[in-house]
Amino acid sequence: MTAGILRVVVLDPKLAPLRAEFEAALPDGASVSWPDPQDTEAVEAALKTADVLVSGQCTGRMAALAPGLRLVHTAGAGTDRIDTASLAPGTQVANTFHHEDSIAEYAVSAAILLRRGFLRQHEALRHGRWDSPAYDPGSPWVDTLGAATVGFVGFGHIGARCWQRFRAFGARGVAVTRRGGVDAAAEGLAWSGTIDDLGPLLEGSDVVVISAPLTSGTRGLIGAAELSRMRSTAVLVNVGRGPVVDEDALYRALSDRAIGGAALDVWYRYPVDGHSAAPAEHPFGTLDNVLMTPHSSGVTRQTFARRADDIAANIRRLAAGEPLHNVVAVAR
Repeated sequence: MTAGILRVVVLDPKLAPLRAEFEAALPDGASVSWPDPQDTEAVEAALKTADVLVSGQCTGRMAALAPGLRLVHTAGAGTDRIDTASLAPGTQVANTFHHEDSIAEYAVSAAILLRRGFLRQHEALRHGRWDSPAYDPGSPWVDTLGAATVGFVGFGHIGARCWQRFRAFGARGVAVTRRGGVDAAAEGLAWSGTIDDLGPLLEGSDVVVISAPLTSGTRGLIGAAELSRMRSTAVLVNVGRGPVVDEDALYRALSDRAIGGAALDVWYRYPVDGHSAAPAEHPFGTLDNVLMTPHSSGVTRQTFARRADDIAANIRRLAAGEPLHNVVAVAR
């Protein structure tokens, strides 16, 4: 590396709209390149002299092409696509968050949309039918969010922030985590427990918010048996990872109306290239009790502006020889 110069390579396209602000926040003399992630030759050429890689992915081949890397920084929380073992010894891997507020906003709005029947009413009124007990005695009465018990499967950054928002509406909250240890009284929850308490949480909740990460222990955590314990009017909001809920079981529960509905922001399939792909094997899009969104709950300008600030601050620390924040791994 040339003394005093940091060569930064940015491969996360979600930061591109913030390019000017990001570059202005970097240390003096930093050199920044923004190769098209789909242009393999351009990416590989940039990596050869890179000191810092800003990307959600760093494969073994990418690491081999960048022997001078000192920092790999994701513009998000997940680092599972960073091949840390292939990085040069001493290379730091860091992440950043800031998606909690945007995801909490999504979870609350989705729960209200589904519980109040707004999806159903929207479709009915498009055809001239006023689907409300104020006009049609056969239309179901609905409940406010304040009348709901909200169960959280996972209570980390996202779950805790979601609860703050639900709590403002007067809802009652309960939570389970893998290890337990959530202080229910301090958090204002009715109770908290471990995954062993998942059954009672599902049985007693009107809204179930899933924010647990995907691990070998959480894959398929909620299957047919678990879904059968939910109330027939309950709605599920998944902002964690799709496979935490078994796809076959979820589709059956929704199509059979064994549960009231679901807001699904995380999926079982994702685009490999471009922006087109079926999100699941089953046709969830044919169901009128499902809100489908393309993993967009945390994608707001505010989320990525704060992430860009965090990344730039860490690059400044790197240049100054100071300890970095949010380091999740150091290559050995």
